[in-house]
Amino acid sequence: MASLLLPFLLLVLPWPYVQAQQNISLGSSLTPQGPSSFWLSPSGDFAFGFRSMSIEGNASYLLAVWFSKISDKTVVWYAKTSGEQSPIQVSSGWRLQLTSGGTLSLLDPTNTEVWTPQSVGAADHASMLDSGNFVLAAADGSIQWGTFNDPADTILPTQVLTAPKTLRSRIIATDYSNGRFLLDLQDTGVKLYSVAVPSGNQYDYYWSILGNTTKMVFDPMGRIYIALDNGTQINITYGAAGSLADSYQRATLDPDGVFRQYVYPKKVSDLRSQAWSMVSMQPSNICGAQTTVGSGTCGFNSYCLTDGTKDQTTCKCLEQYSFFDEERKYKGYKPDFQPQSCDLDEEASMMQFQFRTMHQVNWPLSDYEKYSPITEDRCRQLCLIDCFCAVVVYNDQDSACYKKKLPLSNGNMAGDVYATVLVKVPKNSNAQSYPIESSKWKKDKKYWILGSSLLLGISVLVTLVLISVLLFGTNYTVTRKIVPSLESSSNLGLPLKAFTYAELEKATRGFQEVLGTGASGIVYKGQLEDELETCIAVKKIDKLEQESEKEFSVEVQAIGQTHHKNLVKLLGFCSEGKERLLVYEFMSNGSLNRFVFGDVNLQWNLRVQLALGVARGLLYLHEECSTQIIHCDIKPQNILLDDKFTAKISDFGLAKLLGTNQTQTNTGIRGTRGYVAPEWFKSIGITAKVDVYSYGVILLELISRRRNVELEAAEDKKILTYWASDCYRCGRVDLLVEGDAEAISNLKVVERFVAVALWCLQEDPTIRPTMLKVTQMLDGAAAIPSPVDPSSFVSSV
Repeated sequence: MASLLLPFLLLVLPWPYVQAQQNISLGSSLTPQGPSSFWLSPSGDFAFGFRSMSIEGNASYLLAVWFSKISDKTVVWYAKTSGEQSPIQVSSGWRLQLTSGGTLSLLDPTNTEVWTPQSVGAADHASMLDSGNFVLAAADGSIQWGTFNDPADTILPTQVLTAPKTLRSRIIATDYSNGRFLLDLQDTGVKLYSVAVPSGNQYDYYWSILGNTTKMVFDPMGRIYIALDNGTQINITYGAAGSLADSYQRATLDPDGVFRQYVYPKKVSDLRSQAWSMVSMQPSNICGAQTTVGSGTCGFNSYCLTDGTKDQTTCKCLEQYSFFDEERKYKGYKPDFQPQSCDLDEEASMMQFQFRTMHQVNWPLSDYEKYSPITEDRCRQLCLIDCFCAVVVYNDQDSACYKKKLPLSNGNMAGDVYATVLVKVPKNSNAQSYPIESSKWKKDKKYWILGSSLLLGISVLVTLVLISVLLFGTNYTVTRKIVPSLESSSNLGLPLKAFTYAELEKATRGFQEVLGTGASGIVYKGQLEDELETCIAVKKIDKLEQESEKEFSVEVQAIGQTHHKNLVKLLGFCSEGKERLLVYEFMSNGSLNRFVFGDVNLQWNLRVQLALGVARGLLYLHEECSTQIIHCDIKPQNILLDDKFTAKISDFGLAKLLGTNQTQTNTGIRGTRGYVAPEWFKSIGITAKVDVYSYGVILLELISRRRNVELEAAEDKKILTYWASDCYRCGRVDLLVEGDAEAISNLKVVERFVAVALWCLQEDPTIRPTMLKVTQMLDGAAAIPSPVDPSSFVSSV
């Protein structure tokens, strides 16, 4: 009966199941297409043979070992050409033959041998084992060759590598060509290298375990360790969650240079889905790895991001830079503009170029010149006039300026990088090169004069034509600028996200947790459902006047184009029906208000940094962003602090978004009582100097750690601005910092800051300094005349 059922079972069972066998006899063969393209292990967990691929748009096959039962058929081994330069890609007409002589040969359509395992004697049979090891074995069962002895980029449980052995990453996840990273096991230890493609030249290693090494072991418990010849075991990973009976496991040197251990549950449960998940990695932060030669983890002119827990690192480029190859980002990034000509004179260079500000990014090995001590403004100027300078980094802590030229290497974004990064770009993003080379004007004045005469003649002609049009023309056309829609961030040309109201309602759990309230609305805490579970602050503007969609679009665009480390970053917006919401980055330490006037006493040096940070943020709003923004409500509640206690101005630009009465107090003016400039009470124009006045009040509050108005204080101390003026003119600024030992030990700085504040508080706005002048005086880069009463002041600062 059994003999009668066997042929029937062979017909009805799936053919891969039929091919699962313990031993593969001599004379067996595989072809890329057809029913005999691979051999399965007895359990069906692994397959060896021709794995269907699609590389660079061409249908092809890899000679490989892969996980057979899971959906993505993950490859764990693949054959390479001689010298291990590239994977073997085959097509129809190829054949893998286990010959009668006991050798394994890959033959092309002309029957030429392309690949065979090296140093292998005649085999009796082959086997695809349940461990994932495809072997050639002798008659006694001893293994003569196996894929475990010739690894590609992956090792599996029970696999043991004996020195010398290497793992080489792929170039990218979908291309199995040799990549840029090498795990090298030698008898002196194991090291992770970055290498030059395609030569394989090794750069400095960025992670290692050193010692007299015998082998690298992936034990059945999921632990990967290095075994030294003295018996010591040094863990690379500490084991995966779950046993081999419950999950598949692998460890792969990934294309980004990280050696990661993964698990894949064999059964679906409520807690785990059937997908590879990373359980361990080395090194924990490859973005911090540096090589003296080569680009580093990412390509040239880029920077690397990682949080140490996600499966992949990310490579980002600078603003107005783009990838050479979107898929192969490791090739680096190029500027989308013509680099600065060295023929430009200093004035032309400063007219043509400007800076984009970044934070927490550095290229530590790309410096070619350093200045110290120096102010940030002078640092900017020195880069603008230097045609070699592409990026300049200014460190506030040691007043140091670092010039960097292209190509930038070893870029890294990290929370412990506190310097300000300034990327030099053209003022006109479409500019290719400066139209006239200034040095040539100087070399040949005769041609310059002739050219000027010609231009003068043309301008006279144009003027006559315009006068004729004005005198005699009766018809004209007015062209209106088209305002972009708010439908998507791409329409705005910004990295802003257009959120739906439902998304923000879900992120804030129905707008439950209130962070703060103000005249313009309520701010709620939320959390996005992205990879980083980003915390956000959502400002729900509940009293917005019924302005048009286009007007709201313009103002959001203006706010979204601001990028400075001392401004709270706008991440996105929502504009549905009557709902208007703005989504900001979350500031974990809340407002300056709670620290200056609360129970926590901020140290003097930190208060100095906060004062400088607010000043630089206002300077950017007033003079450095594309459209001047006057805040109109500078106060401690609108100065927020991140987890590093960096001061960031919030609610800037809202004065434009809100109606006339929305930021008014009962005084009938914009702003908040105690911080408003005198001109709000007068029939004179409002300028950026109203923010300068408010900053002066905050500066005094930071110095003295008390509010501007304290009615319970002594009569002469009730109003801080008046008391500070009296203390300064009596030479007793020490009274403002009484009991503050750190401030008293820095009385010269205290006196300088008080003087700056008193200049900011001048009643006549024309006498107040600009925020540029304020930052220069605070930095000590500009002299500070003694502030006097407005009635006796005759010259301007």
